[in-house]
Amino acid sequence: MARTLSRQARDAAVALGALIAAGRRSRASTAKDFAERVGVSVVTLRKVESGDASVALGTYLEAAVLAGVPLFNVDSRELASAADLARTRLALLPDRVRSATSGDHDDDF
Repeated sequence: MARTLSRQARDAAVALGALIAAGRRSRASTAKDFAERVGVSVVTLRKVESGDASVALGTYLEAAVLAGVPLFNVDSRELASAADLARTRLALLPDRVRSATSGDHDDDF
């Protein structure tokens, strides 16, 4: 079953693809050489650079790192620290959440 993406998700994929393409070109890397570094075919790289959301997220992330595209507003050398911080924040939240409509609580004040 095909899934429909929100406009924002589609726009984000296109924006990331364009940043990857610009990064690759600014590094004077051919599509063939860059695709080999990413571990994909040139056809898949073209899909990434055009913002095709059917390409795996891991492929986008690998291409972004290799193209020097900043992820999560941090330098690529700081991604491990950013991941640790995100995991720490996640650990502070409950493992399970209940639907706002479940339970017998009254939020009227």
